[in-house]
Amino acid sequence: MGPPLATVSFGLAAAASWGAGDFTGGVSARRTDVYTVGLVSQAAGVVSLAALAAARAEPFPPASALGWGAVSGVFGALGVAALYRALAVGRMGTAAPVTAVLAAALPVCFAALSQGLPSPLQFTGFGLALGGIWLISRPEGAGGSPERLGLPLLAGVGFGGFLICIGQVQAPAVFWPLAAAKVASLLSMFASARGAGRLRLSQLSLLQPAALAGVLDAGGNAFFVLARQGGRLDVASILASLYPAATVLLARLILGERVSRTQAVGIAAALAAIPLIAT
Repeated sequence: MGPPLATVSFGLAAAASWGAGDFTGGVSARRTDVYTVGLVSQAAGVVSLAALAAARAEPFPPASALGWGAVSGVFGALGVAALYRALAVGRMGTAAPVTAVLAAALPVCFAALSQGLPSPLQFTGFGLALGGIWLISRPEGAGGSPERLGLPLLAGVGFGGFLICIGQVQAPAVFWPLAAAKVASLLSMFASARGAGRLRLSQLSLLQPAALAGVLDAGGNAFFVLARQGGRLDVASILASLYPAATVLLARLILGERVSRTQAVGIAAALAAIPLIAT
């Protein structure tokens, strides 16, 4: 598989895996505490990534690769904490799309500075994709002026920083740096949960979907790193950031949730963006 095709294929695989992980994690969060879901999913991610590294016989990477992984994990934990807080105290119709679009846009800006501008067709595809991400992430009937944008912006910086930092990991390293990222994220979430007094034990049957969410999230991380190593950071980031479409479609297929007209337009825009970005 050539590098451009690998970037597109792995980027879309990351979107599918992240979207499925968000769906599974969301279903689990309806049954138990959000902090518990986060801790269990991160722990499952550490175990699965370490197992994949051992199965692949991946050489232990240099300290720089592990360092990028750890920093990206802290950024990811920051994004999760800020987003959950934003959804709790602010307007979901503003928090979710602002976070999603900023998280996708930051790697694009970073790549433009570090790798040069993309082609005009790709730039058009980026615009369509960002618009699609906004529409897909925006709940039906959301309106009004933006309120309390500080937390959504912080969440977007956290997730965008994760993509930028983990995108610095060079081949052949893949799984060990991602395991380091999960360890850093797990420790950050544990400290946050303990500080908030939200450490709780739940029934094993309630934690299994959270563990599955962690495995799917870890898979998405691995696909993203492979996409980045095959091509440009902006292409990998934009394609992987289409994951809200997978979440919405799974909710429709499994839970029977209705896809709003706005989300349908967003999905159409995202699909139209893919061939432009793939050029």
